[in-house]
Amino acid sequence: MTRSVRRTRRMLKVTGAGAAALLALSACSSSDSDSGETSDSSASDELSGEVTVFAAASLKESFTTLGKEFEKEHPGTKVTFSFGGSDALAASITGGAPADVFASASPKTMKIVTDAGDAAGTPATFVRNQLEIATLPGNPDRIASLKDLTESDLKVVLCDKTVPCGAAAEKAIEASALKLTPVSYEEDVKSALNKVVLKEADAAVVYRTDVKAAGDKVEGVEFPEFADAVNDYPITVLKESHNSGAARAFIALVQSAEGQKVLSEAGFLQP
Repeated sequence: MTRSVRRTRRMLKVTGAGAAALLALSACSSSDSDSGETSDSSASDELSGEVTVFAAASLKESFTTLGKEFEKEHPGTKVTFSFGGSDALAASITGGAPADVFASASPKTMKIVTDAGDAAGTPATFVRNQLEIATLPGNPDRIASLKDLTESDLKVVLCDKTVPCGAAAEKAIEASALKLTPVSYEEDVKSALNKVVLKEADAAVVYRTDVKAAGDKVEGVEFPEFADAVNDYPITVLKESHNSGAARAFIALVQSAEGQKVLSEAGFLQP
């Protein structure tokens, strides 16, 4: 056999071996790629750890329900809530309180957080809420309008003007050109409603959702001026979140059809 023939055969063997190696590498690469996609997809679903949500007091019932649903959908996660007046929650966040999500009852209180640079991205409105008059069961004082609340013999409670429900009530009262002197201003909507539940007040101006959540403990009265006092509720992931992936997933649940159904059933309006 000539030297040139042997050289040719040797080159063919090397070429064949190289092709086989390339095929093997290609197969491995394809397998790794497929595996990687599955792994990434799986990883996105494998949320874990605690999610701390600061939310307006009026969201307590619906967010508690959604928190349980979130934990059910994502085993290994825990949703911890801090409910209260939106202004107090905003002050806590800007003061350094650790939280992952903030859901406010008004754009004004959300602006406190965004102006401080503590929000990650642009807050999104996820629901709206309107005011209603909460009276004692059976409405014994026959309250039918905001004007009726000006009667001197009635004990009326409002939310503090610094919180969204109080600011909205003040806006409605001013639009009606009425003068209303409450017996107390409460720190949040739940506290205002509780005054009526405990029969310490005859009426309170609160959110429709809170009247609904109270069941037969109070009676709700709609009034025309509520149109001047409908609040948008924005929500955002916070910049210092220690679990931003889970925080975004919780917000996604709130904004989903499932989340909106829970909120609508609680009496909230669509954004």
